[in-house]
Amino acid sequence: MALVHSLEKSGNFLFRYRGQFPVVLFLLAIPVVYVTSYSLFGKYEWLYPALLVFSILLSFFGQYIRAVAIGTSNKHTSGRNTKEQVAEALNTKGIYSTMRHPLYVGNYFMWIGIVVYTFNIWFVLVVSLAFWLYYERIMFAEERFLERKFGEDYVKWSMKVPAFWPSFKNYEKNDIKFSMKTILRREYSGVTATILGFLFVDFLRDWFVTGALTFRWYYIYVLVGALLISLILRTLKHNTRILHEDDRS
Repeated sequence: MALVHSLEKSGNFLFRYRGQFPVVLFLLAIPVVYVTSYSLFGKYEWLYPALLVFSILLSFFGQYIRAVAIGTSNKHTSGRNTKEQVAEALNTKGIYSTMRHPLYVGNYFMWIGIVVYTFNIWFVLVVSLAFWLYYERIMFAEERFLERKFGEDYVKWSMKVPAFWPSFKNYEKNDIKFSMKTILRREYSGVTATILGFLFVDFLRDWFVTGALTFRWYYIYVLVGALLISLILRTLKHNTRILHEDDRS
């Protein structure tokens, strides 16, 4: 099998199972938090809140990038489909005129925020490298699909827009109005998973540092709040037309 076909095949396979990437991070976080030293938290009281704020800002930045991309995308594009690539139109304006894969850039910052929260620089470096190798193949397969479907239009756009690192020299204003309904309808699961990720790391660190399973009310408050909001939005999405939009996916 030619290398180009091998990369495309592996990219399509990884595309179908990209939803499991966060699960792997959760599992890897257990030994990482266990072996990481948190003695500096006791020495410098400002360090923990600073780390928390910085980590949350990273994840929020990632969610912001995803929200801009999804909230202004064409119908039947930028979806959470897993079985196969789907694109009924080519997104080339707005954030898509600055980078070709804003959703994957958003994913990186969302999850790297949680990884940074473990306070382990080696984990940050390993996850960053793994993320790049993983999504590089997905992006390759996706671009092969888009090139076959949209031909020269895609080639011309891709030649002037970088894949991952943004460039604003060819920025074009998006004609599609931003939709908050689209964000509420499509992004609640990712936001909930991110919140649970922070909670999970905090729970592990507290357990391993103190050597005991300590009950903390804020764990319950955050967990119940995140799950309740997710349940409400999921119910509105599947059982009502409150979040429905005819011209959006």
